[in-house]
Amino acid sequence: MIYAGDFRKGITFEINGEPHVVLDFQHVKPGKGAAFVRTKYRNILTGATREEAFNPNDKFPKAHIETKQMQYLYSDGELYYFMDQENYDQIPLAQEQVEDAIKYLRENDIATIKFYKGNAFLVEAPNFVNLTVTETEPGVKGDTATNVTKAATVETGAVVQVPIFINEGEKIQIDTRSGEYLGRAKE
Repeated sequence: MIYAGDFRKGITFEINGEPHVVLDFQHVKPGKGAAFVRTKYRNILTGATREEAFNPNDKFPKAHIETKQMQYLYSDGELYYFMDQENYDQIPLAQEQVEDAIKYLRENDIATIKFYKGNAFLVEAPNFVNLTVTETEPGVKGDTATNVTKAATVETGAVVQVPIFINEGEKIQIDTRSGEYLGRAKE
């Protein structure tokens, strides 16, 4: 059990049998009345976000989230298949479960998959990936204004804004959390 007074960012807890994660919290001690914890939290399964005030002594069951490193194998058009690195079990996941991460994953890349009660609910790509630019417009010579960007499609199909000097065939580093170009890959 976890008390509302112990809430911190990233803590997982259950309300009505569903898992939630604390996004933000604030301990409030008004001049009159009892203290409370203003909390912003997200339902892990549905993605719905709520804000609510709790008494610091309110108790909630802790939600146990299991995390596994799994290898992305392939997609058959409908499902995406991932393999457990320890026992070689394969699990198929639907588009809704992988949509944020899949645009940065190539076949055989390792992803982090989170499970709640044995069911996968979230796939996370590594924070930084190096991908090859497959399509972009050529840069215009003499266009040297600062911070000019253009769209570039990488090998996984994701579209990233890159500086105008990046050309097709170059490897770039991308922050998957924000989808931002970080620089040329150093490999």
